[in-house]
Amino acid sequence: MSTRIAAVLLAAGMSSRLPGGKLLLPLQGKSLVRHAADAALASRASPLIAVTGHDAAKVSSALASPNIQIVKNSGYTTGLSSSLKCGLAAVPPDCDGALILLGDMPYVSTALIDALVDAFGPGRELIVPVRHGRRGNPVLWGRRFFPQLLALTGDKGGKHLMALHEDVLYQLEAPDDGCLIDIDRVEDLKSHASTSSA
Repeated sequence: MSTRIAAVLLAAGMSSRLPGGKLLLPLQGKSLVRHAADAALASRASPLIAVTGHDAAKVSSALASPNIQIVKNSGYTTGLSSSLKCGLAAVPPDCDGALILLGDMPYVSTALIDALVDAFGPGRELIVPVRHGRRGNPVLWGRRFFPQLLALTGDKGGKHLMALHEDVLYQLEAPDDGCLIDIDRVEDLKSHASTSSA
């Protein structure tokens, strides 16, 4: 039986450091969040589940596609963990794991997503991309870690859980810098203007 990995795109945040929101900022002809979604859609990860919250209607519109399942997190103001739970709850039971993508990381490439999916297997059920010695995103979590992720509270993601599982954490060398670049300010768009998510 072939491995099936879902992609969970977290796109519910309030973008507190960029008033007015950042996921809908334009970059090379489309929104930041659409770049993240398109990279996943072109990959071997399936299905793609997008979690919305803040500006849900606008973000959902930017993500409109029959190939994207939209899940609305009505409790997004309580922090990142609530969005993670919403996304994981929608992962089909026959999926072996989930790749957690962030909506403000438009330079994550399809090539990286596929490399993470391909690396998954026995002994490699928790995988993080690494570039220049730094860990980045997205992170692939095997289903056996779901209960711990679902137990998170507040504005926490899986970072501290990784620290608890260093013995089984597999670090995959990323093919480019996209796994390290998130957009928090308009200036970030300008400084990375030459970077491609293709």
